[in-house]
Amino acid sequence: MLRKLAISCAIIMLANAQSSYQNEISKWRTEREAKLKADDGWLTVVGLHWLKEGENRLGSDPKADVVLPASMPANVGTIELKKGTVHFKPAQGIPLTETDLKTDVTPEYTKLRIGRVLFFVIERENRFGVRVKDNDSDTRKKFTGLNWYAVDPSWRIKAKFIPSPHTVTFATEVGVKEMDESPGYVTFKRNGQEYKLEAVKDGDDLWFVMRDGTSGKATYAASRFLYTPMPKDGFVDLDFNKAENPPCVFTDFATCPLPTPQNRLRLPVTAGEQMYRKP
Repeated sequence: MLRKLAISCAIIMLANAQSSYQNEISKWRTEREAKLKADDGWLTVVGLHWLKEGENRLGSDPKADVVLPASMPANVGTIELKKGTVHFKPAQGIPLTETDLKTDVTPEYTKLRIGRVLFFVIERENRFGVRVKDNDSDTRKKFTGLNWYAVDPSWRIKAKFIPSPHTVTFATEVGVKEMDESPGYVTFKRNGQEYKLEAVKDGDDLWFVMRDGTSGKATYAASRFLYTPMPKDGFVDLDFNKAENPPCVFTDFATCPLPTPQNRLRLPVTAGEQMYRKP
């Protein structure tokens, strides 16, 4: 009798744990979609214009160097690039202040806004570009929602962390290089086979840029991203149910890094975000 009771209690506890995990992933996915759809989210990105040395004209004029949405004035001002320094000067009547522009490689980079449109300077390798966001973008208005594999707790894996500080150089989808610092690797086993992934540091998280056996089939061909907490007691909570598409799935104006050779897995990772179905 006691044994049956113990078994019943164990079954109930397991069911409760599974339900709790399902709720956790469901909440995370809801927040992921909300972040995409939010003001200034990736669905609002409508342009990326690389700057030339010297003066670059900015406005909705199709002949401008940096073309803004049609809702903007024809002439918004100029952005001057001079030996790595970027300076903005507004046109007459534009409610913005003349200023040097800090690029997105700095924590407090400069963002300029006119109404529903936001623009700022990004820095990639030795190139500077202006990224433009419009909260009234068609991509945002026509967003159809994300698609996911069914939640599978077996894809939440306790991976071993191997310290190995080094610099990672990513190729990107726009041809420039991106450099990030890696604290090391993780190793994990699936179906008796050991796999290894290279991590980079992203704020207080680890960031994995990966490709796997589903890429180009059920998932985006170039890559998926996975963010995890930093290692604890030599291990990382590697939850592939939280694997997500990079911004390049939703806009042509992102500079998404491509996986390093180490992170191109033959293993089909049948978990996380699937390919977005554009309208």
